Amino acid sequence: MHITPRNFEILGKSIKPGENKTIELNIAKLHTMTELKVPIIVTRSHIDGPTVLLTAGLHGDELTGIEIVRQIIRKGINQPKCGTIICMPLVNIFGFVNQARDFPDGRDLNRVFPGSANGSLASRFAYRIMQDVIPVTDYIIDFHAGGRSRFNAPQIRIEPNNDELDELAQAFSTQFILYSNNIEGSFRTECDKLGKKYLLFEGGKSLDINSEIIEEGLQGTMRILNKLNMLNDTFKAKTPNNSICIENSTWIRAQYSGLLHNFTLNGTYVKTGDLLGKITDPYGQVEEPILAPNDGYIICENQASIVFQGDAVYHISTKLLNE
Repeated sequence: MHITPRNFEILGKSIKPGENKTIELNIAKLHTMTELKVPIIVTRSHIDGPTVLLTAGLHGDELTGIEIVRQIIRKGINQPKCGTIICMPLVNIFGFVNQARDFPDGRDLNRVFPGSANGSLASRFAYRIMQDVIPVTDYIIDFHAGGRSRFNAPQIRIEPNNDELDELAQAFSTQFILYSNNIEGSFRTECDKLGKKYLLFEGGKSLDINSEIIEEGLQGTMRILNKLNMLNDTFKAKTPNNSICIENSTWIRAQYSGLLHNFTLNGTYVKTGDLLGKITDPYGQVEEPILAPNDGYIICENQASIVFQGDAVYHISTKLLNE
């Protein structure tokens, strides 16, 4: 584990022991010539220790994660007992301004890592993060939400067969741990390649702020900081519950276009053949049930009122760990 040096530096700025400093990462200018800067809030203890990075808003429309990191700062949870906590509440400021997922060049920032110094706008920004921020970190918690209308039950996603990540995910202790392989070009993949311990938190949906998901994120973060002996004595995380570990999962897709009626609470365990919802037409002629294809937990539901044939409507576990 990397121990925060006494002369801790990030983006060419030095942060002394016990100091709080906001550093601005200048990423680009709008077409109006207005500069866009990403604030990075760095808080150091007087006591040496690990460095934890908290990021949100990699997709600019995922507001719940932004609010989780904002509250961590506002409540002072980012004041560590030892080590350093770096907060980037809003990574994709372009998307946030436009209430959109992607960068203005149409690229998904979470598919262009590690980026390039001479690539697209999104690629250049990813490159800056990997070059200027990630090298000084040890642990990363990256907060995400589902796409529009897709509400994720609170879950930590990690790659399989990694004992240390599994231990950290258990410490975070949200409702589900989902084991999933890394995706090429993702932030998670590149952090893992560098040996950084990365947890991806998923909860809620985009363009939405959900208080229950926020509380899950806050409590999980405090439990991680407590495990690392970094949680300030002012705070006490709630006792963790045992997470449900999901090894495999699949999407249930709409067989018809129409109005979607959902009967199943997110996070619910269902049995094969259970009625999850139905799809109807506007004229009273069609009413098609959506049935569970297997026993499992519903870990994401489509909350749209209208769906099209082939749309993902439920994400269901197909195999639990050690099942």
